[in-house]
Amino acid sequence: MSTTLLVILLGIVEGLTEYLPVSSTGHLILATELLGFKAEQWALFNIAIQPGAILAILVLYWRTFRDVLVGLGRRETASIAFTRNLIVAFLPAAVIGLIFNDPIETLLENAIVVAWALIIGGIAILIVERYAKPKEAGGVAGVSFRQSVGVGLVQCLAMIPGVSRSGATILGAMSLGVDRKTAAEFSFFLAVPTLTGATVLQLAKHGDQINSDLVGNIALGAFVSFIVALVVVKAFVGIVTRYGFAPFAWYRIVAGMVALVWLFLR
Repeated sequence: MSTTLLVILLGIVEGLTEYLPVSSTGHLILATELLGFKAEQWALFNIAIQPGAILAILVLYWRTFRDVLVGLGRRETASIAFTRNLIVAFLPAAVIGLIFNDPIETLLENAIVVAWALIIGGIAILIVERYAKPKEAGGVAGVSFRQSVGVGLVQCLAMIPGVSRSGATILGAMSLGVDRKTAAEFSFFLAVPTLTGATVLQLAKHGDQINSDLVGNIALGAFVSFIVALVVVKAFVGIVTRYGFAPFAWYRIVAGMVALVWLFLR
């Protein structure tokens, strides 16, 4: 398989899975291994193409971000609460990511960890779906300070590949009483600072590995992920509103079990 084709396929995987509770990083690691490449050699690329998925959220929700910026200028309560909630939820991951960056990078090379995390995460989704009693929050601005702190702490679990950043934040929010739609949108908006921070950190740390070929591959992969994410995010909100998260839970469990069997038999 050519490098260009691999880049396009990984861009599709990133766009498909970044905002679904199935772990984009885990799928990228498994996809790389499945296609015959070493995951550790593509770890930087897999993180560096995330801006494509970030841009999809900025495009789809540009009115929300515009209204928040205007509201901040006018010191509107809703805009201040929206911004506060994102900052509070982002900080735990930022601090832990900086402190434990090296151990986290080591986990990014372990496909076995991904497979087990997919299975355990799927079971966790089913449990939360069954027992959580969320209430209408009225949007991200309506989420309380305590709930935002809780979401931020739970998001840190996603540093284990296969856990899923979106899955952790959504389930964390629902466990704390936030309704499905608001939990999903909170996860989307929180992705902007979180993924941006992770990308900047990795590019700064591994700047010596960046060359013209890698830059070209990152640009192509990010573009593909942007296009795919535009479609996926809209569809995801509709599916969650109608069917909940159980379909994604069962997918995770099956995918994790298949991955474990394949990893042990290869």
